Amino acid sequence: MVPASDGSGLICRLGADGMAVGDTRQVPDLAAAVAAQEPGATTTASVDGDADAPRWVWRSSRLAYPHLLRVGVRVARCHDIDLTQALLDARDGQRAGAGEPVQTAEPLPSASGSLELPFDVEASDVADPWQQMRELIAAHARQLDRIGADADARRFGLLVAGESAGGLVAAEMTSAGLPWRADVHDRLLTDALGPRPRLASGLALRPGRLAELGAQITAALGAVRSVNPDSPAQLLKALAASGIRLPSTRTAVLRTVDHPVIPLLIEYKELARLFTANGWSWLDTWVSDGRFRPEYVVGGVVSGRWASRGGGALQIPKLLRRAVVADPGWTLVVADAAQLEPRVLAALAGDRAFAEAARSGDLYEAVAAAIGGERATAKVALLSAMYGGTGGEAGQSLALFRRRFPQASAFVESAARAGEEGRVVRSVLGRACPPPSAAWLSVTSDPADPEHDRDPGATRAARARGRFTRNFVVQASAADWALVLLAVLRGQLASMSGGAAAGDDTATATDHTAADWRHQPHLVFFQHDEVIVHSPSNMAAEVVAAIEAAAGTATRMVFGATEVSFPMTTAVVDCYADAK
Repeated sequence: MVPASDGSGLICRLGADGMAVGDTRQVPDLAAAVAAQEPGATTTASVDGDADAPRWVWRSSRLAYPHLLRVGVRVARCHDIDLTQALLDARDGQRAGAGEPVQTAEPLPSASGSLELPFDVEASDVADPWQQMRELIAAHARQLDRIGADADARRFGLLVAGESAGGLVAAEMTSAGLPWRADVHDRLLTDALGPRPRLASGLALRPGRLAELGAQITAALGAVRSVNPDSPAQLLKALAASGIRLPSTRTAVLRTVDHPVIPLLIEYKELARLFTANGWSWLDTWVSDGRFRPEYVVGGVVSGRWASRGGGALQIPKLLRRAVVADPGWTLVVADAAQLEPRVLAALAGDRAFAEAARSGDLYEAVAAAIGGERATAKVALLSAMYGGTGGEAGQSLALFRRRFPQASAFVESAARAGEEGRVVRSVLGRACPPPSAAWLSVTSDPADPEHDRDPGATRAARARGRFTRNFVVQASAADWALVLLAVLRGQLASMSGGAAAGDDTATATDHTAADWRHQPHLVFFQHDEVIVHSPSNMAAEVVAAIEAAAGTATRMVFGATEVSFPMTTAVVDCYADAK
């Protein structure tokens, strides 16, 4: 389908090879035409949604799906051309980034997520939708060929389906929004910072508590002039004048000093971060109608982890979790995968001893028993294996880990060697890490003239890339598992009957659907290994069971017949802060 800005659009049926079957037809109401093709509630709990539903091929769920959701149309399956292209390009060696979230120059959506046009389309799309359809069909067919040519087409196809399903989930979570009590948020800010400061020249003045701390910091340093704690240069100069010479004002550095000003500085930094990142301005911008609606960026990091565009959705401070409160008659089902990445390593390596340890509820305790140490020592050893730590206590505990779990150790060591040699590693489903940059190749290559020494930074650069690839295979595979979990859970939630109690007005029926999908349990938050489902209270137990079943299905789909378990820690709460 190709949408137009006025709500109309083009639809064309495709065959198994991705090519057109019949003529493209123009429809005056694209949302109604899409709804007519959907078979109703999703009944198949799979990564692909309802197998009887059509798979919509469109350029981007981010562009096409929000309008459908606004008018109550929810689709079961799609093939997202943009997301798939990114996976294919990365697999085939086209460098897309260096581990940072995707950056765009596009304007942010409003807090309500509303758009002026029915469909968010670009000017080129509006100019000639027929040409857009021809290009879309051709691009889809090429992608199917490239997916089929993969060394493990089944697994890579699962990754593509999961990534596209993730695009649907992301749009749905933005549309539904995370329940957020603005009054609670305001009270929390007032308790921590003092009353909301007034504006001066369009900018908010420093809140009362920060002003008090600023004066106390100046007094503790014995400074003649007022010290601005927001200025690292000014602060370092004032500290030096008091005999405290530091390389930076980072909190970790400050904690190494014993001086009365240090607790004041640390408190100031924490409160200043709250004020700037999630203060009243954030509240005004991102919360409306009782919902926080960020825009999620699927695969925004090269490992497959998600990012967010504006609002800092993946970094909700613990203090503000008090503001995440379920609607009356509803509840929040909060679930996270316990010690996900170490368990993923156990499944990837096929280390039977490590898999046995991973059956335990607390993997670190099990590893500690296996290597004959304390839990803290076992945790250091395991994290060192995955992240490449070797010094001090890490080196000693890592040696114990290697002896007890040789296959798990060999797996990450192999990934590290591949990185050091400039090779590309892939996740369990085939997501590829970025190839080495031209600068890295230049530094690490052997000199053409044998009389010249190799660049002195070559070893350091090689080891740094080895640490990256060592962790990539684990983190990216964990992202694969979480993505499939998310897609499977979405299908299971969509199949649930029942819903909000009579009189609930959190969602309404539309011209296109008999009942809004928000009446059912639905996902409202996802972060790496954690999901939150907003559910009618009387369906919470069913949602908990669905999450556990989705975890088991995701494990089988991603890792096959593994002995490793992936337990989910689940809490049913009214407030997010009470989940942990």
